[in-house]
Amino acid sequence: MIQVRKPTALLAAAIAAIALTTAGCNRTPNDTTTGRATSDKMATTTDRTATTTSRATNETAVVVDDAAITTKVKSAVLAEPGLKTLQINVDTKDAVVTLSGTVDSPELKSKAVQIAQSVQGVKSVNDNLSVKTG
Repeated sequence: MIQVRKPTALLAAAIAAIALTTAGCNRTPNDTTTGRATSDKMATTTDRTATTTSRATNETAVVVDDAAITTKVKSAVLAEPGLKTLQINVDTKDAVVTLSGTVDSPELKSKAVQIAQSVQGVKSVNDNLSVKTG
């Protein structure tokens, strides 16, 4: 099951972009502020906005990468004879894959973990699979 996370990082990036766009809009025509003070304030605002945007972009990339890893693992498990993808749940967070559900034998459990570990981008695998009894 692919989990979809709310795009909070994307929202943060949009808010940061709006803040950057409107940073210089609060000056009035009669404003006597010197150019240096205004320039310093805008540079600080620009730096903060750039940092926030960069952080938001990185967080969004991680979510997209996690979804791609989950999809790749599910596809690889589906391609393996004997493994039933409807019985194996795959969740990915920060490139760590968690497998849960049931399999028919210890060999298939081991195979599912091995398949997940072989997918490009996977840092590690948490094995929460159980073997059916009787």
